[in-house]
Amino acid sequence: MKSSVRSPIPTIRRAGLGIIIAAALLPSPAHSQAEDIPRTPSGRPDLNGIWQALGNAHWDIEPHTARPALAMQPGPVVPVPAEEVLALGAIGAVPASMGIVVDGEIPYLPEALEQREENRANYLELDPEIKCYLPGVPRGNYMPFPFQIFQSDQKFFIAYEYAGGVRDIYLEDPGPPEVDSWMGQSVGHWEGDTFVVRVNGFNGQTWFDRAGNHHSPSMTVEERYTMTSPYHILYEATMEDAETFSRPWMIRLPLYRRIEENTRLGQFKCVEFVEELIYGDLRKNPIDPEN
Repeated sequence: MKSSVRSPIPTIRRAGLGIIIAAALLPSPAHSQAEDIPRTPSGRPDLNGIWQALGNAHWDIEPHTARPALAMQPGPVVPVPAEEVLALGAIGAVPASMGIVVDGEIPYLPEALEQREENRANYLELDPEIKCYLPGVPRGNYMPFPFQIFQSDQKFFIAYEYAGGVRDIYLEDPGPPEVDSWMGQSVGHWEGDTFVVRVNGFNGQTWFDRAGNHHSPSMTVEERYTMTSPYHILYEATMEDAETFSRPWMIRLPLYRRIEENTRLGQFKCVEFVEELIYGDLRKNPIDPEN
């Protein structure tokens, strides 16, 4: 007696063929991107808005596992958090991250790698973020603070919540920077739908993260801002610095649009928050840390 149950294979094959045909009819990612992203009246991608990075790259842009703290001291068995951060407990610990460095590792020259290790060993004294110095580029774009892009056909401006930092990105090259600065000089242009910014004129005092990764004043950065949806920017930055690195290298991460109603930048002008740290010892009657 023949079974009345039909083999599912032809049905599965037909379903699979239907999926393939349907997929072929879907728009390609590039086409979808071009159709979906907001645009200015001139047809450029509209990057206006408040953006923020997610993740833990601001601790260390290279891949890393979780660790007890950035500042450590010898312990009875293994190193433990330094006395200055011991009371922070889990708040002072470093969360893990896959990193944002393409290929995973920064290509330091030997002497520059030694400087990175010295920076890590003396993190509490040397990290410019602790003293509320401006973060530099690209660090300002992946700190745990939002930033706002203001864009028109004539101007491109970025305002950062952290330390009230700003960048006026020239759309016409004004020539070499007149002075070195924390944020450098930025000159931008469009390559298709990607906004490309070349940054130089750094003072060499900024870091890439809290892990001591650093550069020299001669570094140049090429940033690329590419909208991949109305709510995402693919951010890429290539660093070139022959005094510090053996070759150019890149970071890559998404930036996310803040979509809360009435979202806006907060105020985090942190200079006044570190006055005691920087100038407290100059008081007529300094605070006694033992009391």
